[in-house]
Amino acid sequence: MTSVIRDTIDRLLHRINAISDVGPGFTRPSYSRLESQAHEVIVEEARALGLEVTRDAGLNLFARLPGQDRSAPAIYIGSHLDTVSMGGAYDGQAGVSGAVALAAAFVKSGEQPPVDIVVTVTRAEESVWFPVSYAGSRAALGRLTAPELQAKRSDTGRTLYDHIKEEGGRPDEILTGPGLAPARFIELHIEQGTVLDNAKEPFGIVSGVRGGLRYREARIDGTWAHSGGPARSERADAVFALADLIVGMDRRWEETLARSQDLAITFGRVDAASSEHAFAKVPGRVDFCVDLRSDTVSVLDELDGLFKAEIDKIEKARGVRFDLGAQSRSQPTKLSAVLGDQIARGASQLGYSPRRMLSGGGHDAAAFAQAGWDSVMVFLRNWNGSHNPDEGMDPADLAAAVEVLHAAIRDGGNGGVY
Repeated sequence: MTSVIRDTIDRLLHRINAISDVGPGFTRPSYSRLESQAHEVIVEEARALGLEVTRDAGLNLFARLPGQDRSAPAIYIGSHLDTVSMGGAYDGQAGVSGAVALAAAFVKSGEQPPVDIVVTVTRAEESVWFPVSYAGSRAALGRLTAPELQAKRSDTGRTLYDHIKEEGGRPDEILTGPGLAPARFIELHIEQGTVLDNAKEPFGIVSGVRGGLRYREARIDGTWAHSGGPARSERADAVFALADLIVGMDRRWEETLARSQDLAITFGRVDAASSEHAFAKVPGRVDFCVDLRSDTVSVLDELDGLFKAEIDKIEKARGVRFDLGAQSRSQPTKLSAVLGDQIARGASQLGYSPRRMLSGGGHDAAAFAQAGWDSVMVFLRNWNGSHNPDEGMDPADLAAAVEVLHAAIRDGGNGGVY
């Protein structure tokens, strides 16, 4: 079984990552031809295993392996294949490869799982392309809205509706369909940080996913001027204003952590490099985005208020004007402790004691949990962070996690995933 799992993982990672826009790293935009081509790799692999392959109106992919009890809720397992621009080799790909490897382990051994296993490949998980959280999985769950279908992709300026339709989906049906009935969802995924790697642990069980509050298209308008002309008191310098905001929010972040509250603040894009900017000019405009994350809604709300208070103070002091644009949010989500316990029992059978941990990044597992599913994640150690070309993962860690899931599902009648 181990060789089947490992061979499947290695082959799929190679095949999926061969599909990409130019590097460095790997780029498959959400609802692009490249993302669709990656899905076709899974279709080929699933059909070779004899799985029943279907797609929904949002082009999410499902490959079903029948179980002994067809009436019981199925176990959906998978992740996504879109990437951020110039991302890494494992964010999403690892979870999909692991899901196919799990199905292959049952098929090749001749064992029938206790319930149906559904390899699940979602679309558009990476919200850098569309300002919509979990667009694909929420489409599958019947929770995507008409206004969200009109969101525009960051690189093309065309709507989510148009991109789904162009790739062969049926966006109108997304709004009328009932969505998937609640069942169970497991997502294998690399950790975004290095907690597991620092602890020399191959994998952990995720107990919750942080929510986010974001301003994706914010800007500061000041006054363009000659760098040697106006006195300090006469300037309306947009870059100094942004610096004040960043320093102020870093101080608020430190204060929040000192109260033992969860928070992360990121100014992920700072743009003062247009043709209008120059060496000898006081900058009159800067564009930026900000991403606040926490496991508690009240912390996000509090920091949003403090963020705006900082802005009000800076506008008065610097003579500039902020335009934050639209706000987008995702909700903090607790994942299934019961499902996590069942996976932990499978891990114990194989000599592992995985830690419970929080996910700083958003994941499809959160969308399933918010829709009433028993949903959980298994994190894999990663020594170089994620969303970059140097993502790290030892395929042996993924194979070990798949073996744990195989044991937990196979032994469902003895407290496993059943």
